Amino acid sequence: MQPVLQSLVAGLPVFLLHLAVSLAVFLFALSTYLWLTPHKEMELIRQGNTAAAVSLGGAALGLAIPMAFCLGNSINVWDIVIWGAVTLFLQVLAFRAVDLVLHHLPKRIEHDEVSAAIFLASMKISVAMLIAAAVSG
Repeated sequence: MQPVLQSLVAGLPVFLLHLAVSLAVFLFALSTYLWLTPHKEMELIRQGNTAAAVSLGGAALGLAIPMAFCLGNSINVWDIVIWGAVTLFLQVLAFRAVDLVLHHLPKRIEHDEVSAAIFLASMKISVAMLIAAAVSG
């Protein structure tokens, strides 16, 4: 049992540091995403807008999935910060690309068009999976 406890004592500070940095980067990236999108997802969600909830949920997953893979392969906290920024940039690009395809995406989400939000969330998650594979490769 002694080696297990020693491993815990040695690894716990690194674990806590990486977790704290990951949560901070995730929350910063999600806040930045909310600021960059032209519609107010949180207000829409509070009003019962399902499309906004699906869209923001896709964004949250789109940011978290690559960061989770990054955590598994990170050398230090700078890996987490750098890949978090790259992921945010690519998720904003995914939003813009879907907006080009569907036209007037923010208005569609504001009007609670769930089909547009599902497509957007699917694209965000798909991009996140590709980023995650690239980060872990």
